[in-house]
Amino acid sequence: MTNFYDSIQYGNDGNSERGRVVGYHRKPSPRDLSKGAKHSDIANLKKVSRKNLIDVGQGDFDSRFTIGIEIEKTRLHRGAVKSYPLLCGFERDSSCGYEAVTNILPLLPSGQWRNKVFSMFVDAKKIIEDQYSPSDTRCGGHITLAVKGMDGEEIKSAVRKNCGIILALFRKRLNNYYCKNNPLMLPHSELTHVPRYQVSLAKGDLLEFRIPSRFQSVKQCMRRYELMYELLDFSINNPNGSHNTFLKKITPIIKSMYNGDMEKTNEILELSKHFQKFLKTKKINRATIGFLDPMRNLSPETHYDRDLLRNGYRA
Repeated sequence: MTNFYDSIQYGNDGNSERGRVVGYHRKPSPRDLSKGAKHSDIANLKKVSRKNLIDVGQGDFDSRFTIGIEIEKTRLHRGAVKSYPLLCGFERDSSCGYEAVTNILPLLPSGQWRNKVFSMFVDAKKIIEDQYSPSDTRCGGHITLAVKGMDGEEIKSAVRKNCGIILALFRKRLNNYYCKNNPLMLPHSELTHVPRYQVSLAKGDLLEFRIPSRFQSVKQCMRRYELMYELLDFSINNPNGSHNTFLKKITPIIKSMYNGDMEKTNEILELSKHFQKFLKTKKINRATIGFLDPMRNLSPETHYDRDLLRNGYRA
């Protein structure tokens, strides 16, 4: 039998500031929860799944990948604003109303350690679930990723070859003022100017995705967490892998996102291929023009596919 104390445990740190709403950018610093797992936390992982863990000695393991999530809400459930192991704190947000920000979380494959992360999502359900703390379309769901030994631009370059699925899932946000710029996910060095509000933004050793829509349920948090793990794992550990292979790998996640609707799942996966072509060629085609019209997205780097030019469109 595994000793309860011989495994990683997540609890509150006693900082009362984490349990109240403060002004924008005044919340406490996030805790790094990606360190200190034990053998029992990873015992059921296959060898291939341990490649993204770091053995730091003395029986401790850290996660190579980390994730942070911003949960924007128009209103917070009465009595639900308190300290949670999941959250570093709450703050006011000018675009939506309120924002709950997670601590630095390990981004992990399926297993005991991931289950403990998911338990923290469940514990904070009255903050995450719209039935308790509602959101609207003004709210977003920013996701920040980090990889040990890589900076933000390196992460963006690695995942860009598979981000067609990200653009497809959150296509309606591509015309949102707060995240619409640089839909090509080009590095800063290739931009004619560096806008503040981008689809994804490198910040030091972090990569922030601003394009994800609001978080409305615990299940949604879990599926997006899983998707981001597969995105990093495939892009970094299989850099020559095809986008189609990646799509096959994530199909069960997308299917779960759409409650088992295979028709909708296939629609999203097909659209992902068109967005991936856009990322590769910088060309807008018939499938993407409704979301990527340069006249609205203000992206001078993009241009139209040949079949659209024949029909009177001009870049």
